[in-house]
Amino acid sequence: MRILLVEDELKTGNYLKQGLSEAGFTVDLATDGWLGLELAMNEDYELMILDVMLPHMNGWEILKRVRIYGKTNPVLFLTARDQVEDRVKGFDLGADDYLIKPFAFAELLARIKNLLRRTQQREDHTIRIADIELDLRKRRVTRAGQKIDLTAKEFALMELFMRRQGEILPRSLIASLVWDMNFESDTNVVEVAIKRLRNKIDDPHKPKLIQNVRGMGYVLELTEEAAEFIHPVED
Repeated sequence: MRILLVEDELKTGNYLKQGLSEAGFTVDLATDGWLGLELAMNEDYELMILDVMLPHMNGWEILKRVRIYGKTNPVLFLTARDQVEDRVKGFDLGADDYLIKPFAFAELLARIKNLLRRTQQREDHTIRIADIELDLRKRRVTRAGQKIDLTAKEFALMELFMRRQGEILPRSLIASLVWDMNFESDTNVVEVAIKRLRNKIDDPHKPKLIQNVRGMGYVLELTEEAAEFIHPVED
């Protein structure tokens, strides 16, 4: 699988390229925005990894242009900027994930594999986690084979959770991606919608998958205990 890595810090870029190559990927390294854009437009990659701050053209502008051009391959941003508004800007432009510097290479590799799995799921038009199945074409959700009726917003919320399984999603990000609105602390639209979703997805079933992480947000998490519940270990 081919990956485009756009990173202007040569030492960091070479380190990441070597590590990803050893993990079985073919990596093209660009050290400035213009070269990164040229490669992104003219070559086919399964994944693009973009630094935000680059010479000549920043990562946001590269992403904006490749999305306008029609490229749909997943994009992972590497950045030292951890402000919520920066992450939201990237997601609005079509980014798929963010990784804040400094980071462990093992985490980068895990996120890459997760993004590639999501891409495969999108191509299949179905996302499956545990005993939940979300059909993107028919806009239908089932759990344990039982159809669950969701509103349009509930479906969008469930899709977001399933695409980002295991990732803690802040309320501000959920509000931006599902409702296209800026989050305000005195608004409870996110909490109300998640409560309704839990009533449909989790309350009639075991195990409970949508969790509240106090002070941080929400996560759809398949724990080892949950996995054993759904797929019991045979003696």
